[in-house]
Order: sequence, then C-alpha cells, then structure tokens
Amino acid sequence: MTVAGDLPERRERRRGGWVTRLIANPRFQQWASGFPLTRGIARRDGAEIFDIVQGFVQSQVLSAIVELDLLHHLADGPEAPTVLARRAGMAEDRMAILLQAGAALGLFKRRRDGRFALARKGAAILGVPGLEAMIRHHSAFYADMADPVALLRGQGDTELARFWPYVFGAAAEMEPEVARRYSDLMAQSQGLVAQDVLRMVPFRESRHLLDIGGGSGAFLAAVAARYPDLRLSLFDLPEVIPAAQGRLTQAGLTGRLTLFPGSFRSDPLPEGADTISLIRVLYDHDDATVTALLAKVHAALPPGGRLIVAEPMAGGASPERAGDVYFAFYTMAMGTGRARSAARIAELCRAAGFADIRIPRSPRPFVTSALSCVKNG
Repeated sequence: MTVAGDLPERRERRRGGWVTRLIANPRFQQWASGFPLTRGIARRDGAEIFDIVQGFVQSQVLSAIVELDLLHHLADGPEAPTVLARRAGMAEDRMAILLQAGAALGLFKRRRDGRFALARKGAAILGVPGLEAMIRHHSAFYADMADPVALLRGQGDTELARFWPYVFGAAAEMEPEVARRYSDLMAQSQGLVAQDVLRMVPFRESRHLLDIGGGSGAFLAAVAARYPDLRLSLFDLPEVIPAAQGRLTQAGLTGRLTLFPGSFRSDPLPEGADTISLIRVLYDHDDATVTALLAKVHAALPPGGRLIVAEPMAGGASPERAGDVYFAFYTMAMGTGRARSAARIAELCRAAGFADIRIPRSPRPFVTSALSCVKNG
C-alpha cells in the first residue's frame, strides 16, 4: 500500500537515481569528457577522484620524508640527491624518486642545477609544533587503516589502542614511557590548539580556570600568558602530573597554580573554579563516558559557571574532511572515542544541564573547533 505523502519523495528519488545512473554510465563519461560544456567538470571530477585514490601514497611519501629528516637537511640549503642518498643510506635513484615526489607535493623545489630546496609548505611543517611527531606516530594509525573494512567491523585489536592506553582508563597500568610519549605529543601540538581557542573564546570574565585532562599544561600556560590575573588548576592522571609541574614551574606559574592528580572516571572533580575546560578530551571517549564527565563538570561548577570544549569536530549535517574523514577514523581506531559534531556536543551539554551554548566560527577546523556553555542557576 502506498501512502499519498510518499509519492513526492519517491518521484524525487527516481529523478535523483536517473541522474546518478547517467553520470555513472561509462559512455556518458566518455562523451562528457569531450563535450565543450561538460569537459571541464568531467576533468576536474577525475582529478579530484584520483587525488583521493592516491591520498594514502602521498601520506606515506610524507612519512618517508619526515623519517629521513629531509626537511631539516634542506632547511640548511639546497642539496643534491647524491648527498641526501648517502646520508639516508639508500641508492641515489631511489632518493631522486622521493625528492621528485616531495617536489610534486609542494614540499620541495627542484632547481635547475638538479639540487632540491625546501619549499614554503615544507618549511611550514617545521614551523608547526608537534606536526613531525604526529606524522611519525601515524605508522600506528596507518597499520590500522591497512584493512579499513576490518576496522569498521571492529575486528581485532588496533595499534592506536595500544599506543594510547590511557583512553581506556589504564592509569594504574600506564608505564612511565607511555605517559611521557602521550604528554610530549599532546604538549607539542597543544600550542596550535591554544592559539585558536584563545581566538574563539575570551577568558576576560573568568577568575579561576580548571583544565581537565590538561596533560603537561601547554594549554594552561598559553592561557596564563594572555590573562596574567587568572588562577589556574590542572586535573589529570597521576602519571602525567610531573610533566605538568615541570612545564608550569618553568613558566613561573607556581604561585597561580594548583595541580590535582586523579582520573575523571573514578575520582570527583575539584571544585572552586568558575570556568572548566575540556581540551581534546571528549573525542577520546564514548557517549557514556562523556555523559558522566559532563555531569561531573556541571556539579563542580558554581551557578553561572562556564564550560569550554575544544577539539576537532565532525560536520554533522554538513560533512567535512578533517572531522568526518581523518578524526572519525582515528578515534575509531583508538577504540573508544568518536568525532562528534558541534550540534551533538551541544545536545550532550544541554542534557547535562548547561545552557547559553555558543559555537564560534573556527579559523582552522582541522586544528580545533570550540563550544562554550553556562551552568543554569
């Protein structure tokens, strides 16, 4: 039996299906690539599709460039493939292929004399704190992505889950080396995140900021430099606290700072702060953990207290590459987290009792997006 209201939708599906079937027809594609009015579109689509197809190879080329320290070698000036091959312990013709690939990706420039120099994009990688470390640790992520269907089906353990055991609340079992690796990688990249959060969210009305899951304190240090009268607290796993103490002491912040060791899974959160930040915390965890954490944050804040969430976010109704491709699969490989849209995070915050939710425009969504809200009362 057909419901009358279904007819317009069915007609639209048939029309959309007809267009899709036409575009998917090889004879149409052959015609479109030669017809003057459609030739540009067909060629552009083809180039973009091929860019997706070769994306993994491009990433692996970048990994090789970083692993062999070619960016640093060329930062000192142009070099010939012979010299770089000798340093890397490989055949000159193989090094030439890698350098040529790097030039095609815009990381190097090939000079007329056959030497290669660092291009603007290559130099920019050196100028982004933590980016090289991030690229190096991708070997674990790429191992998980070698069989993406198995990952989607949840078959077997993942390398990223072993790389980031803290996500599963394994504080007691966390080895000092794992804690150091986690803290170093987070601290190196947290500077960029802090820059963008401070562009999006003002702290002028805050008197006391508590950063939950604050790692080695890189975010707190950046906020403290901008707001010298702000009191600071940091809450994180006991294994991480020494790194935070060292960094923040070196920054001269001990007089404004309180450190709280603990796990937000099992321990109560410190009270007394009028602003709480969760910087790249929620996307590490499933909805049940996030719901419980937001309830704890709500309880720890005074009426009118503010929560700030900052992390890479999915696009929701408007899918976008950073959140819905890279971070969606990265968190899947971690085993517990997920990339959520700002709308979904806002929904979870409202359910926890927060209101006045604000989502500022992000200058670099591939670095972080942000959301702020206020405790009712």
